Amino acid sequence: MAPSGRISQSVFDGSRLRVILLLDLYEGAQQQFLDAYELMRKQVASVPGHISDQLCQSIENPSQWLITSEWESAPPFLAWVNSEEHVETVKPMHSCVRDTRSMRYSILRETSPDQPASRTAASAGMQVQARVGDGVARHALTFTVKPGSESKVAELLAGYESPRAQVDETTRLRRTSLFMHGNRVVRAVEVEGDLLVALRHVARQPEVRAVEEAINPYLEQDRDLTDPESARVFFTRAALPAVHHVVSDRPTPAGLRRHALYYPAKEGHGMELARLLADQDQAAADDPDSPVYSSTVFQRDDTVVRLIDITGDLDLDPVASLGLKGARKAAELARLLDGAAIGVEGSLETERDINRLLSHADMLPVTDRSSNA
Repeated sequence: MAPSGRISQSVFDGSRLRVILLLDLYEGAQQQFLDAYELMRKQVASVPGHISDQLCQSIENPSQWLITSEWESAPPFLAWVNSEEHVETVKPMHSCVRDTRSMRYSILRETSPDQPASRTAASAGMQVQARVGDGVARHALTFTVKPGSESKVAELLAGYESPRAQVDETTRLRRTSLFMHGNRVVRAVEVEGDLLVALRHVARQPEVRAVEEAINPYLEQDRDLTDPESARVFFTRAALPAVHHVVSDRPTPAGLRRHALYYPAKEGHGMELARLLADQDQAAADDPDSPVYSSTVFQRDDTVVRLIDITGDLDLDPVASLGLKGARKAAELARLLDGAAIGVEGSLETERDINRLLSHADMLPVTDRSSNA
């Protein structure tokens, strides 16, 4: 039986990944760009999971270029693109490029003369079924502030006026949810239409620029948003991509509450932990009795955040709230979780352990703003 939950976003289906990078170069920067690309190409060729890449130049506008790459699956690409190594690798390109746009696609079908007709999509490393979405793109940013400044930062982030929701005819800001865990800030956004267009729109709004300037002195990582290079590096490091989103197909319950849970992973286990939570939420979407109605898992390196819309309070069903239903799931989470990072060390064998983890993982809500339809 096909699952009833609607998975609109996932990097865990095992399909090959096609990455498309559109670039608009400054006039006269072509040779500098080619030199930078050669260095990047040699480095990325040795990255686990990388299959191939191509560099293309527009036949209509010589300033427009295209880099495509193919990967065995999405997780190794995300591990690479979110790494400090990648940040350093692409730096030489920044002075050549006026604008960029990155797109990532699971391979669903392909035509090739040497492709056996009998091969299934799964055996060919392709996405088995088309996902059904809701026209919404999800993304998050995370950064840390100086210890002791948390309350001031929360006050600043909660107090600014929301930017205009309608960006253009096809793009609209639907929801912004902001949470804190200690000195870590997580801002999750939902956008109908073009995510990049929406993010650029928000960044240009005076009220947003003012609050970003106001929190600058409190950030652990220095930035200057008036300097394109500084801003680029900051937002690259702050990106917290959504790796899985699922929502139940049952009617939307009344009184849904949004929570964010923080799961710091042991070193090198962030993607594995995110996959565990994604699998759990997929099962919850098919359970008519689960209080979890929808979930988005965000992951970068060893930072994992799970955003859930839930009926009732978290502590009414701590196991479901944490995504731990099923045999040995608590033990599996304990193996992957850096409990010391949130003050919960050891096993998760007892109800008391699980309740303690829930209280430590639950993030402080700062603001949750939805635009009117």
